[in-house]
Amino acid sequence: MKEQKSLRLDKYLADMQYGTRSQIKEIIRKGRITVDGAVIKSADIKVIPGTNVVTVDGVSVSYAEFEYYILNKPAGVVSATEDNSCKTVLDCIEDKQRKDLFPVGRLDKDTEGLLLITNDGQMAHALLSPKKHVDKVYYAEIDGDFDSEMKEKLERGVSLGDFVTMPAVIKILEKGQELSKIEITIREGKFHQVKRMFEAVGRNVTYLKRLSMGPLKLDEALFPGDYRVLTEEELGELKRITEKE
Repeated sequence: MKEQKSLRLDKYLADMQYGTRSQIKEIIRKGRITVDGAVIKSADIKVIPGTNVVTVDGVSVSYAEFEYYILNKPAGVVSATEDNSCKTVLDCIEDKQRKDLFPVGRLDKDTEGLLLITNDGQMAHALLSPKKHVDKVYYAEIDGDFDSEMKEKLERGVSLGDFVTMPAVIKILEKGQELSKIEITIREGKFHQVKRMFEAVGRNVTYLKRLSMGPLKLDEALFPGDYRVLTEEELGELKRITEKE
């Protein structure tokens, strides 16, 4: 069984968004924090998450080393940790405990769908690494017909100038002279990649939504802007594919 490491009390509370370390020292000075029932006067004492009971103003503060959320990203929200002019995906996570969350990869501002929000940097790196070959599935609507030649080009891989894409998997869901609906699976995640791939075969994407990332699938019960904590099964599947060599 993995031994839980100890943390300084001020780091413990800062991680859980109870203020900066200097602000926490002031709270401690006022006698508002207890550990195992005893009022604490020093910020540098060590506590063990899950073993010691920490309270602020009588309210117990549990410690979360990692958090994992699945978000159905709405259009108009940016995939960033902060932005001076636009709402960010982190603003959507209203009951987050940690202050160091970030989106795993980016979806364009006008793109909707699955986005993993976490502070697990090792998992994020593995999910985004081309070496892991983690499939990303998108639903796309494009302006015009989509013929077999276009499909074959994308399935072979196309040059986008700065790189050549890996072969995509294409499913034509609906064809029309003014609108076609496509499901596309890619293994990279370059900037504007799906849009650029369709542009490379002469089509513009008018709507784009990510449906899945590896084993993690968009929860159909989540409306745009809604989120939830990953289930144990989902987290286990992500760890299985990201921790293997």
